Amino acid sequence: MDGMDKTYRVEGMTCDHCVAHVRQEVGRIPGVSATSLTLSDGLLTVASDVPIDFADIRAAVEEAGEYEVAEA
Repeated sequence: MDGMDKTYRVEGMTCDHCVAHVRQEVGRIPGVSATSLTLSDGLLTVASDVPIDFADIRAAVEEAGEYEVAEA
């Protein structure tokens, strides 16, 4: 990934469908250029060209489902 990378921990995902929903919602945040998320460790990496506020990340993850997110 290029630009500013920030990693978060997402809890509550149970399948690849969950992962896809979280990535889709986070990917809609203006400025996000790429996302990477693995079910096994729950690590979400967000690449952006501008700083992304954690509140925006949290809102997107919550929009995707009943998941908890924290800065890693």
